[in-house]
Amino acid sequence: MTQSNMSFLVSRPALPVLAQLAVTFAVLITKWSLRKRTRKHLRRLTQTQLDDIGLSRAEAHYQATLPFWRP
Repeated sequence: MTQSNMSFLVSRPALPVLAQLAVTFAVLITKWSLRKRTRKHLRRLTQTQLDDIGLSRAEAHYQATLPFWRP
């Protein structure tokens, strides 16, 4: 980004409170959805794939069983 682009972004007025809440909520739902999909796929990895990412079967099982709201 060039300096002019950065100054434009900094000079923008803040979002209204309700819009900020809506954006925060959307980000949270997106994170939860990503965690749920990632953990679902983690359950299906083969041992070779787990070795490639440096996880044991037990670690993968633990991570896959965490609820979506837990990081």
